Amino acid sequence: MKKREWKSRTKRDLMIEVWEHLDCETVGARELEVVAEAVRERFGEGAVESPAAIARLLADEGAELRHSEVLDADSRWRTADPYEAMFRNLLRFSTFEEAAASIRRLENLRRQFARTGDREGLRLVREAALKGKRRAQMIARNNSVGERKRAEKSEIAEWFTVWLNQPELFEDWLYLRQSSKDFRARFRVEG
Repeated sequence: MKKREWKSRTKRDLMIEVWEHLDCETVGARELEVVAEAVRERFGEGAVESPAAIARLLADEGAELRHSEVLDADSRWRTADPYEAMFRNLLRFSTFEEAAASIRRLENLRRQFARTGDREGLRLVREAALKGKRRAQMIARNNSVGERKRAEKSEIAEWFTVWLNQPELFEDWLYLRQSSKDFRARFRVEG
C-alpha cells in the first residue's frame, strides 16, 4: 500500500478508515497487517493492537472475518511479543485484594525492568497501570453500576494514581490508607 495521508485523529477511527479504504469483502491476515502498519506509522509501535483486537473492532463495524487467518495471525503476533505472557491477565480489580495484588505485580515487573534497564518493559508497565486506572475511573463514573461498586472503583483508581506517582511508597501508603478511619467507615471494614 502506498503511503497515504489518513484523516482520522484516533487510533480506532484510523483502523476503520484503513479498512474502508481497502474496500474488501472479507478481512484476513493481510488486511489486518495493513491496518496495523497504518497504526504503527501514525501512533508508534506501542499503539499497535493484536490482530484479534483489530478484527473484533472491524467485525463490530460490519467486516466479515476469515476466522482461521485471524486466529493464525493473532497466534503469530502473540508468540512474537516477549512481553505478552507477563502482562496477560495482569489487571484484576473486582475486589480491593485483587487490585492490591495487581499493583504489586506491576511493581514487581517495574523493579525487574528497572534492574535490567528494559525501557520498553517499563513503558508497558506504566501503560498497564494507566489502563487499570482508566478502567476503574470509567466504572466509577458509570451510573448503571451500584453506588458501593462505584465508590470502590474510585478508590482503586486513586491507588493506581498513587502507585504511578510514587511506586516505592505504595505499600506503606496502602497500609495507612486501609487502616484509616475514613477507609474503614466508607467501606465498612472491621478493625
